[in-house]
Amino acid sequence: MVCALGSAVCFGTASVLQAAAARAAEPGSGSGVDAALLLRALRQWRYIAGLGLDGLGFVLQVVALRSIPIYAVGAALASSLAVTAVVASRLLGTRLSGVEWGAVGVVVAGLAMLGLASGAEGAQAGSDALRYAMLGTAVGVLGIGAVAGRLPGRGRALALGLGAGFGFGVVEVSVRLIDDVSPGALLSNPATYALLIGGGSAFLLLTSALQKGSVTTATAGMVVGETVGPALVGVIWLGDRTREGLGWLAVLGFVVAVAGALALTRFGEAPVEDASEPAQV
Repeated sequence: MVCALGSAVCFGTASVLQAAAARAAEPGSGSGVDAALLLRALRQWRYIAGLGLDGLGFVLQVVALRSIPIYAVGAALASSLAVTAVVASRLLGTRLSGVEWGAVGVVVAGLAMLGLASGAEGAQAGSDALRYAMLGTAVGVLGIGAVAGRLPGRGRALALGLGAGFGFGVVEVSVRLIDDVSPGALLSNPATYALLIGGGSAFLLLTSALQKGSVTTATAGMVVGETVGPALVGVIWLGDRTREGLGWLAVLGFVVAVAGALALTRFGEAPVEDASEPAQV
């Protein structure tokens, strides 16, 4: 659980830096997913620093996924919004209302309940069918991005957010489906390609969501997409369980942590000091 929380700290801090860089990058001409936006954002030192934190966070996430159930890791990653809120309040002078500070406390309480109730990760390795299903889902995330550009503003933001969440969820599950890391095994495992495609697609959709549309709507979709689906996969197909007699506490902790994160969705994009226009929420 310590590694999962460390991952959330890295991701939450990175989002502040990446949001600032995405807003500072020159806007594209389209309304949907802008693939060139990543190249423009990479010119910003804040985006590169955020990517470094994302890399460290991913390593910690992998360690966590090898130790505790997916549902606990997913809820911890959703709590990165609480980290973003606190970091933004310190670095960017963002004001948190009393309700939002309460939401941060709710997230902490939910994670504490999960920490008490979580058992070891499931022992089931996962079937080949599940590996191919993850690969198909990863490719489907790209399809969501293609369709998102044809939707109206709020629908586009929700589609981008859900797509990014599904992509990050594919990464969470795929890590558990990769047992042998030898070169030959990695190249022959569909989960390897699911991880790469899902992660890359999620970053693309999330970066576009940070710059365009309602950030609150997009982030809410992302939180739901990256927590609920992977948690169900872990319990149903990978054997994730709770400590004896504490299943109710795990469910309660998961719901509380995710609900608290959803209350902080406006921090999916931290305010940028030099923005010429206020962020749309």
